[in-house]
Amino acid sequence: MTAKKTESGSGKIQIKWVRSAICAPMKQKLVIKGLGFTRLNQVIERPDTPAIRGMVKKVPHMLEIV
Repeated sequence: MTAKKTESGSGKIQIKWVRSAICAPMKQKLVIKGLGFTRLNQVIERPDTPAIRGMVKKVPHMLEIV
């Protein structure tokens, strides 16, 4: 999964939460919370770091790179 950078080139990625975490394991719920999501279909912008990419890689079925 590759991350797209914004037009400004500031090293940010936009992530959208697209699938509910109701039946997900607790570890995956904690990853979603750790990324900063509070509600479904929310789009957030995070720095493009290896730590954030690793978190996104843990739950690719729940997230979408905008």
